[in-house]
Amino acid sequence: MVRRPVAWVAAIVLFVEAIGIALLNWFLGVVVDRQDMSLAGLDSDMMSVSSKVGGLVFGLYFGACAVSALLVALRDRAPGLLGRVLLVSAAVVHALLGAFTVGLVGWGAFAFMMVVLGLIVFTLLAYDRRETGPVDAAPQGVGNDGGEGEHVDEGKPVDADTPAEAGEPVGEGHRVDEGKSVDLGKGADAKRAGEEEAAVAAPPAPSTT
Repeated sequence: MVRRPVAWVAAIVLFVEAIGIALLNWFLGVVVDRQDMSLAGLDSDMMSVSSKVGGLVFGLYFGACAVSALLVALRDRAPGLLGRVLLVSAAVVHALLGAFTVGLVGWGAFAFMMVVLGLIVFTLLAYDRRETGPVDAAPQGVGNDGGEGEHVDEGKPVDADTPAEAGEPVGEGHRVDEGKSVDLGKGADAKRAGEEEAAVAAPPAPSTT
């Protein structure tokens, strides 16, 4: 899959950005402090401290975004709520920085910001679809005993001479369905009673001489 390497690249780029922006702001703070410069009457010490603090804050922010992308790459699954919020905000920040750097720095900086934006957005979208496997459904026609179809209850009497094929009449209007238990007690009793009546011998007729 392409999404995991993209998440790795996004994490590395965000780590580089975190270190770079922290070092850049710290360097600017040191320069302002040593040159004793002032802008519109502002205190140089305040400018130096604010530049260093801003560099640390942005560095930690991009570092947290990089950690979120790194966890996505390591686990190979979608980020959590906090990680998703961090990555979405990082995408918005890069879009704004890309718009600002066009006039201030040039098209090269804009292209770099757009590449990072594309990496973050691709990581979010690639892991947004939840992968669901096929639901394991029990095959139809499997009974509790593992055989096919429903089985006949063992407690029900079944006459061996009675036809057991599907749809054939048995006993008093009963029909045997495939795989279903059928009570054949009435049919068996009726047959047994008929046999007993036939077995009774008729009395001999009186002879005439």
